[in-house]
Amino acid sequence: MKVLFLSQRVPFPPDRGDRITTYHFLRHFLEQGASIRIGALSEEARDAKSVEALRGMVDSVCAPSIHPLRQRLLSLRGLLTGAPLTQTYFHHPELARTVDAWVQEDPPDVVYVYSSSMAQYVAHHPQLFRFMQFAELDSDKWRQFAAVRRGPAAWIYRREFARLLEFERDVARSFAACAVVSEVEKKLFMEHIPDVTPLVLPNGVDVDHFQTAGDEARNPHTVIFTGVMNYEPNVKGVLWFADTCWPAIRQRVPDATFLIVGSHATEKILDLGRHEGIQVLGRVPEIPPYMDQAAVAVAPLKLARGVQNKVLEAMATALPVVASSQAAQGLGPVGSDTLVLADHEDDVVAAIVDLLEDPQRARRIGENAAAFVREHFRWENQYEPFDRLLAKKLSEPTDARRVTSTPTINEAGTRPGP
Repeated sequence: MKVLFLSQRVPFPPDRGDRITTYHFLRHFLEQGASIRIGALSEEARDAKSVEALRGMVDSVCAPSIHPLRQRLLSLRGLLTGAPLTQTYFHHPELARTVDAWVQEDPPDVVYVYSSSMAQYVAHHPQLFRFMQFAELDSDKWRQFAAVRRGPAAWIYRREFARLLEFERDVARSFAACAVVSEVEKKLFMEHIPDVTPLVLPNGVDVDHFQTAGDEARNPHTVIFTGVMNYEPNVKGVLWFADTCWPAIRQRVPDATFLIVGSHATEKILDLGRHEGIQVLGRVPEIPPYMDQAAVAVAPLKLARGVQNKVLEAMATALPVVASSQAAQGLGPVGSDTLVLADHEDDVVAAIVDLLEDPQRARRIGENAAAFVREHFRWENQYEPFDRLLAKKLSEPTDARRVTSTPTINEAGTRPGP
């Protein structure tokens, strides 16, 4: 099986949400003996080492470098052309030329695309079997951002919601199959694109990696948050928690410590390290040892979509998690003896203080959480629906796999002719 694998970021190492999913699906293809070409974009200097590692695993890798500030400026062209800014941000001429050359010289059996912004690279190849892993509709993120903004930013976000949703509709209707990450996302997807039914492929957890080593290093009064710390929902959630909830928690548990673990901390996040009881640790080699130092994990996100890896990973390491409804919505029904939901300041404070002061209850909830994740969110289980779909589609005659392409907005913001 020949696979063309397209992802926004280099799919290695599995250290943030999208990389976790893409790495595991890449590994799954490799375990099936697939011949793989990877197209992605390099955002960081360390991506060069990741690309070299991937070249030892797959047939070819094209991952040209982009510079976030430059891409943001270039994406403003979309205001003139009519294209979604997201699509323009993730466009790179070298990657586009390479993908076209790969398709022409040795057409793949399967095109796996992660995130709608990467669909532009194969939008004009309807003859291929194209699978679109939306995870969630990126357009709805911009709707949420617009709801909490005013002025020009709100206008730009509303425009991005509308233009990106139009593109996502085109992709969903023209690709052979598509997927989202949860039943909640499926419902939202079908509200906006009712004529397409997506497959549900939840994120998984590497349960062999994310497991507790025991309580020897555990501090009974430590709270932890993990995540990429320049991602706006993470930044806003942590700032809200630190400013609104943490003083009250410290008042009731004076020696409480809050660990913020994750790369790319913004200045506002770094400033939290000056507060009593807050440590901003940045990027760490491995997450599980820091989970084992904590008594409670917190996920106080107000803007959150899909299945949150930070929640799954904390649960897998047998930590009780206090999560907002937004952060937990992708998990489906979960009992209060497995996951603690709290949205408002008083409820968050009370939930965390209760767990810090009752370590036996905290450990009981943590153990239930670990069992829940191992039953429902092992990666081995998450591949099964995808494998069934792929086997069915690849067994069909080539013509039957094709979907008549609907007009798709290209990077320039125009609709290609016939």
